[in-house]
Amino acid sequence: MTTRTQHGSQQEITEDATVVIDDNGFIESMNEKAQELFVAAGESSTGSHIEKWIPETNIDVLEPGTFTQQFGLTTEGQRIPLFIRKNTFSIGGNDYALLVLHADNDSSISNLEPEKVLNELLDMKFALDESTIVAITDQKGIIKYVNDKFCEISKYSEEELIGQDHRIINSGYHSKGFMRDLWRTIANGQVWRGDIKNQAKDGTYYWVDTTIVPFLNNKGKPYQYLAIRKEITEFKRVVDELEKSMQELVDLKFALDESSIVAITDEKGIITYVNDQFCQVSKFEREELIGRTHSVINSGYHSKEFFKELWRTIGSGEVWKGEIRNQAKDGNFYWVDTTIVPFLNDKGRPYQYLAIRSEITERKRVEEELQRTMTRLIDVQEEERRRLSRNLHDGIGQNLYSHLITISRLSAEMDHPLIGQMHDEATELIEEVRDISWDLRPSVLDDLGLVPAIRSFLNRFSDHYGIDVMFECVLDQRLGTHAEITIYRIIQESLTNIRKYADVQQAWITIRELDDVVRIMIEDKGKGFDDRQYSSGVGLFSMEERARSVGGTLDIHTSPGKGTKVIIEIPL
Repeated sequence: MTTRTQHGSQQEITEDATVVIDDNGFIESMNEKAQELFVAAGESSTGSHIEKWIPETNIDVLEPGTFTQQFGLTTEGQRIPLFIRKNTFSIGGNDYALLVLHADNDSSISNLEPEKVLNELLDMKFALDESTIVAITDQKGIIKYVNDKFCEISKYSEEELIGQDHRIINSGYHSKGFMRDLWRTIANGQVWRGDIKNQAKDGTYYWVDTTIVPFLNNKGKPYQYLAIRKEITEFKRVVDELEKSMQELVDLKFALDESSIVAITDEKGIITYVNDQFCQVSKFEREELIGRTHSVINSGYHSKEFFKELWRTIGSGEVWKGEIRNQAKDGNFYWVDTTIVPFLNDKGRPYQYLAIRSEITERKRVEEELQRTMTRLIDVQEEERRRLSRNLHDGIGQNLYSHLITISRLSAEMDHPLIGQMHDEATELIEEVRDISWDLRPSVLDDLGLVPAIRSFLNRFSDHYGIDVMFECVLDQRLGTHAEITIYRIIQESLTNIRKYADVQQAWITIRELDDVVRIMIEDKGKGFDDRQYSSGVGLFSMEERARSVGGTLDIHTSPGKGTKVIIEIPL
């Protein structure tokens, strides 16, 4: 081929159909062969766009120097296959492209570097056979060629496949409409792409990402089809699992939204999502909440330390659980049982938080009423203990003491063995009455306060049971009567449990006044127990209720063989 490249100044001399276009695709010139092929008599091609004659071509993506199969429209409007090679050049700073066109039945293609073209085709076939599943069928779908990959995945031999159509591997998964659409597409000369589920000879199923390319004759009709496939069975399995997981997440979200108060915030606590339940209970509109923090519903009930501890927990990537009292837009208060879950990035840092809440306002109201009732019962019980203790001490105790004096006088005036026995029995009864009176309500607790009462009790306890109790107290003030009675009773019950179950000869009690609470710790190094398995008995229940009655908390730390530690905190 010979071509003069001075565009527009000289006539091109070539045996090929050539077209010169500018960088926008508009035709600058055509040679005679191209005009014969595309342009009707008397019509001018100059200034027309190349897509008028080669409508399916994107000139920009054509690789210079290589042949690409496309389709053109002849002067009669007939659609014919073409081989196009693009060469680029510049004149006067303007970019142009020279398109060399060969009709599919043009024998001149055979003279254009046949060895190079053949080698490229062989290389492409090798690459396809090594990497993909390849089959060729005639226009009726009868298999003419399969590569080793096809046989490997389908479990059929080449002999079993040649002469058959693809129904031999039909899994029955796809509808008839699916297959009709496939055949309609390729029969019209268009490429079909999609995913197909096939069945191998052994009954197993496999998925393939499929591209079917029709080969067209000079009339634009398919005469054979090339099917190029890539196995995607594992990919489809992962996608299916992902879809199931996504559906589960959708179902979980629906369940959460229907049953719980849900909010999502960013790492700074700015609200990015609230569900309808949140708006319903808080009385705020969604637009009033998004972009703000939860301070919009802060009731002022909880201390700053409470929220510091909450943020310390979730900021370190841990889940926080607790009960919070909030305030709705209309001023009403409501309680929520809250779980806050941090979502972590690849560095283990929270990037957002999911808060799931259940409204427990009614439950808290009932609990508070029960607590008030329990407090009243404890008060009544303590008052009755005080009354009985006084009656025993001032009534029966004094009467017994009078009898003891009388018996002592009798023993001085007469000598009889029964008088000595009566004296011993009266003395023993007086001690028993004193012990009962002390257990009911030690008078020293009312008269002198908590610390003297504890010391007196510990002396009696150690003398009676042989258990040494180390007592340390740092308390600068008297507490309220209710708080002092509560602390005394919890210490009394804890030492009773140590005596019964710990099997030790020593225990420790410390009382310390902190910033805004009094902390009491009762500790032993005895047997301990599994705190995950114990059921709260009457003693532990009584201790917990007494702590709650004064707004305090009681925690038990224990494990088998490592002793027990009871910690009570009561607000000042």
